[in-house]
Amino acid sequence: MTDHYYTSQPSAKGNEKNFEVNLKGNTLKLYTDSGVFSKDRVDFGSQVLIEAIDAAVFLNDKLLDMGCGYGPVGLSLAKAYPNLTVDMVDVNERALDLARKSAELNQIKNVNIYRSFIYEEVKEPAFGAVISNPPIRAGKEVVHQIITEAHNHLADKGVLIIVIQKKQGAPSAKQRMIDVFGNVERIGLDKGYWVLQSIK
Repeated sequence: MTDHYYTSQPSAKGNEKNFEVNLKGNTLKLYTDSGVFSKDRVDFGSQVLIEAIDAAVFLNDKLLDMGCGYGPVGLSLAKAYPNLTVDMVDVNERALDLARKSAELNQIKNVNIYRSFIYEEVKEPAFGAVISNPPIRAGKEVVHQIITEAHNHLADKGVLIIVIQKKQGAPSAKQRMIDVFGNVERIGLDKGYWVLQSIK
């Protein structure tokens, strides 16, 4: 059986390494490994998402990175905005271990990194923002669950920001955001990647 990056315990043989990348004006060294999403480089969608985000729109200093993988989005935002407290969650234990190591390596202390299947273990009801580069390969149902249940974990006027390729379901994700939040705005667009934002 082939497992995926959205598996709790990837069976792919470990081959840990790290690389440097410039995100949001900071150079970060990130650990990566087999069995995680986009193990060789920070994927383009995550880069588009990171650069589109302006923390000035966040209602408060609590941010949730849903499906954080090995951490490029959450860690880069935590580094760029040290006043934030960033919760980073994923189902993939290997990815979470890598994110913790990268946080330590880059001396990023304003993060909480823990395992959760979607929002299962997320207790905070009032984030200023939920951000996600959702796991497309996990299926449309999971992606739409991330959108729908974000509403329960946002403060009033909090924002949901996601990135998704047009050909991988951005139009239907956009419609789901309208259905749940009553509004949506495309705040970023690059090479077919849409960055969509809804306000609770």
